[in-house]
Amino acid sequence: MTTLLLFAFLSGLVTIAAPCIWPILPIVLSSSATGGPSRPLGVTLGVVMSFSILTLSIAYVVRIIPFDTEWLRYLSVAIIAVLGLTLIIPALGAYLEGAVSKLSSRFSRNSGPADSGFKGGLLTGLSLGIVWTPCAGPILATIATLAATRAVSFDLILVMIAYMLGVAIPLFVFSLFGQKLFNSSKRLSKHTRLIQKIFGIIMLVTAILIATGYDRNLQTTLLNAFPSYSSFLTKLETNDGVTKQLDTLRDNPSLAYIAKAPDFVGIEKWLNSEALTIDDLKGKVVLVDFWTYTCINCIRTLPYVTGWYEKYKDDGLIVIGVHTPEFEFEKKTENVESAIQQYKINYPVAQDNDFSTWRAYDNHYWPAKYLIDAEGVIRYTHFGEGEYDVTEKNIQKLLKEAGLNKEPDGTTDLDALLDIPETRSSGGQTPETYLGLSRMAGLTSPERATVGINVYSLPRSLPVNNFALVGNWDLSSESAKVGESGAGLLFNFYAKDVYLVITPTSTDDSIAVFVNDEVVTTNAGNDVENGFVTIDEPRLYHLVGFDKKQEALLQLNFQTVGTQVFAFTFGG
Repeated sequence: MTTLLLFAFLSGLVTIAAPCIWPILPIVLSSSATGGPSRPLGVTLGVVMSFSILTLSIAYVVRIIPFDTEWLRYLSVAIIAVLGLTLIIPALGAYLEGAVSKLSSRFSRNSGPADSGFKGGLLTGLSLGIVWTPCAGPILATIATLAATRAVSFDLILVMIAYMLGVAIPLFVFSLFGQKLFNSSKRLSKHTRLIQKIFGIIMLVTAILIATGYDRNLQTTLLNAFPSYSSFLTKLETNDGVTKQLDTLRDNPSLAYIAKAPDFVGIEKWLNSEALTIDDLKGKVVLVDFWTYTCINCIRTLPYVTGWYEKYKDDGLIVIGVHTPEFEFEKKTENVESAIQQYKINYPVAQDNDFSTWRAYDNHYWPAKYLIDAEGVIRYTHFGEGEYDVTEKNIQKLLKEAGLNKEPDGTTDLDALLDIPETRSSGGQTPETYLGLSRMAGLTSPERATVGINVYSLPRSLPVNNFALVGNWDLSSESAKVGESGAGLLFNFYAKDVYLVITPTSTDDSIAVFVNDEVVTTNAGNDVENGFVTIDEPRLYHLVGFDKKQEALLQLNFQTVGTQVFAFTFGG
C-alpha cells in the first residue's frame, strides 16, 4: 500500500504540468492575485476538497437523490462568471461583499478582510473542483471506476488523499507565486484596477468556454499537442509494484471468491420473464451471463449462450442474461428489447442499470459467465471469449451431478451450426478504442490511439493504431458528437473487421465509409450498403470486413449533425 500511496502522491504532484489543468490555471491565478494573503490557500483547498468529495461520493448521492449532475457544472460556471463580473464591475463586488458579510456575521463574530479573502478563494476553488477534468492515469482511473460503482473503501480514500495532496502542493505554490508577483511589483501595482478587470474578463471568458463544453475540446487539443505527458504518466504509474497494488484495490480479497451465488439485486426491469431470485432457481443449473449489446466480445459469445439454452433448457438449464450497460443509452429498455430480438434471445434478461448485481458478483468484465449448480453455488467462471467447449462440458457435468441429464453427448459444434467465423483477436491487432474524454487517458502511448481536434492532415500521415477527428466535434465523457455536416474521422488500423458503437439523432443518419481513399465495396461490413451506413438505432455497426488482418486507413464522413460515436472494436 505504501508504494501505491507514494506513486499516487507523485502522480498528483506532476499534474501541474498536465495540459488538462492549464485551462483552469488562469482562474486560479486571477482569483489568487486579486484577493487577500489567505486567498491562495482558499483556492487550493476548495479545488482539492470539491474534486475529492465529488469523485468519491457522487454515485452515492445520485443513488439517493436522482438528479442530472450537469447542473452542478452549470452552477459552478455561474459562480465563476459572477466572481469574474465582480472584478470587472467594482460596484457589484462591493454589493456582494456586503451581502456576504451580513450573512456570515450571523454565524461568526470574526469576519475580517483576510477571512473573507479566504472564503472568496474557497468558493472559487470549490467551483473549479467540480468542472476540472484531470488527465487520468491508471491510479486516478481506478479511483474513478471504483467510486462510480460505489466500491469506495478506506484504502481507496487514502489513495485519493495522497493524490490530491500531490495536486495541492504545486497548485498552492503557483497561486501564491502569482499573488506575490502582482503584489510586489511596483510597476504592476500602479495598474491594479486595470489588472483586476483583465482577470475578471479572463474568468468570464473561461466560464463561457466551460459552459459551452469548449474547455474539453481545448484539453484534448492540448493533450494531442503534448502527447509526452500522457506517455510519461502511464509509465510512471504502470510499474509492477503499483500495478499489483491497484489489482488488490480493485479486487477486494473478501469478495474475490464467491462460494454461494449472490442474488439478482437492483434490477430495474426483467425482460422475457417475471422477476427471479437465486432461491427460485434452486434445483436447476444456472448460467449467469453479464453482457451489453454494443460489446462486440459479448455479441460473439451470444450464439453459443443462446445455443446452450435451446439445447439444455429441457434438461434443467436456465440462462440469466444480466445486461449491465457500458454507455448511458444502453440503459433504455427499448434498446435492450431490440437487441434481444436481433440476437434471438429467449431466456430471461435482467437490466442491471445501476451495476448492483455486477457489484454483488464482484464482476469486472464484459462478457463474464458464472455457472451455478443446483444448490446455488458458483462452480465455474469464465471471462471474455473462448473456452466454449469447456463451458459446455461443465454445463453437462453439473446437469449430470444434479440428476437432470443422465449422459452428456459431447459438445455442440456451434461454429458450424451457426456459421460463426473465428474472430478472436491475436497479436498486434488494433485494440478497442474509446472516443469519450473519460477513457481517452493513456491513448497517446505508442500502442494506443491519439486524438486530434480539427486535424486536417493528409490521410497517410497517421501512424497505425492512431485516429484523428476532422472538423467541428463536441466531446463529452462518453462520446464524440458531430458538430457540423461533413465532419470526418480517420483511423489507421490493423485488423480484419472494424465495428463502431453509434447513436443517431434520427432514423436516417448516414455515414460515408472509405477505405484507403476509396469508397468501401467488396470489403464493406454487414451494415454498409453502397458505401454508406444508415444509423437507425443506437448499437454496434459493422463497417469493414477483410478476408484477413491488414493495415488500412478508414475514413468516415458524417452527413448528419448530432450523430454520436462511442467506441471502436476490432476483430481478427
